[in-house]
Amino acid sequence: MKREEKASISIMKIICVTIIMILISGIGVMAVNTNLKDVKIILQNGYEMSTLTGKTTVSEILEENNIVLEENQKTIPDLNQEITTGQSIQITDKTYNEVQIAKISEEGVQTTLEQILENYAPITEKIVTEQVEIPYETVTKNATTTEQGTTSKVLKQGKNGLKEVTYKIKIQNNVEIERTVLSEKIIKEPVNKIVQVQKTVQTTSRASTTPRTAAVPTNGTTYKITAYCSCAKCCGKSTGRTASGTQATAGRTVAAPANFAFGTKLNIGGQIYTVEDRGGAIKGNKIDIYVNSHAAALQWGVRYLPVSVVQ
Repeated sequence: MKREEKASISIMKIICVTIIMILISGIGVMAVNTNLKDVKIILQNGYEMSTLTGKTTVSEILEENNIVLEENQKTIPDLNQEITTGQSIQITDKTYNEVQIAKISEEGVQTTLEQILENYAPITEKIVTEQVEIPYETVTKNATTTEQGTTSKVLKQGKNGLKEVTYKIKIQNNVEIERTVLSEKIIKEPVNKIVQVQKTVQTTSRASTTPRTAAVPTNGTTYKITAYCSCAKCCGKSTGRTASGTQATAGRTVAAPANFAFGTKLNIGGQIYTVEDRGGAIKGNKIDIYVNSHAAALQWGVRYLPVSVVQ
């Protein structure tokens, strides 16, 4: 009996070992057939986790790892995109601006999707309050006289006003890309400068009304200085051709009111520019400086600088 029991136990052991080997082989085959992928998941707080998955799309992989997106979150790539081994899934805020970093150039050079995704940049906003000078205007009053020559007399000196302006500023890659005025508060009203100009008239002729003329700065009058580029948003066209027929050039070209003849040299805040352009909104004490890009125009914003004619 003892020999039979020992033989029976040996047979049972052999059967158990065989079953275990069959199960291990089956699991190995299943693992190979599942086509597992090594994927990295980067959470919004910067935490990184690696997972071995047989799922194919971003949404399936997140669900498998019990990751639920909040309303203000998104993934890069999108939820319905398929993932291959070695790829990463980034969870980020929806305020990220998806900026195409390169376009097809004249030489035909193209960018790749990976290059675009690598150059996503967040947009931050901040509220800034600044005190801005309000330049006074010069009002010319004409008078006639029978005396020889033309004379002018300042009846009232002008004084700049002051206002408090609150802006909402958007910044991307440490560059200001948008500035919106939220509110303005007048602290001090400007006082207009009044100049009386007397011109000689012939006493024998019928007196005529002398038209008002715009004042040309000669001693550093403060002007409102803005900036523009050759894009359709700034000019309604993108040729870069000025009203005088020249090609607009940064550091040289300005758009000025009609009382400045084309070719007039202006000292604006210590730099010399040439009047080569006009603009429907360029009137009174306002001058537009040409820059190379729309981003540079937005970064310039609004400045109030002394302007004088270079003789």
